[in-house]
Amino acid sequence: MFKNIANMGGLLKQAQDMQAKMEKIQSELETITVDGTSGAGLVTVTMTVKGNVKSIKIDDSLIKIEDKEILEDLIITAMNDARKRADERSAAEMEKITGGLNLPAGFKLPF
Repeated sequence: MFKNIANMGGLLKQAQDMQAKMEKIQSELETITVDGTSGAGLVTVTMTVKGNVKSIKIDDSLIKIEDKEILEDLIITAMNDARKRADERSAAEMEKITGGLNLPAGFKLPF
């Protein structure tokens, strides 16, 4: 019986440690940036892993009124590329904490 209580204490400590690590990673994700590009680098979007767009860079060759729709499409593509990279980076950072845990598909931390 006392052995089970000791095991529960160990599990509680592990859970608290994981929660502290999760909070640290969550705050770090606000500072990690990724770049998404489109049009062979003509448009670049920089955003945080949490999805906050920090900058958009557009090559001067694209600034023509007749190319407005193309430019808008390239910006959307670059932003989507940045979001994909942000998701991948976020998953990699979370893997550092949860590595080895077999979480069910679709299960996300923090709760």
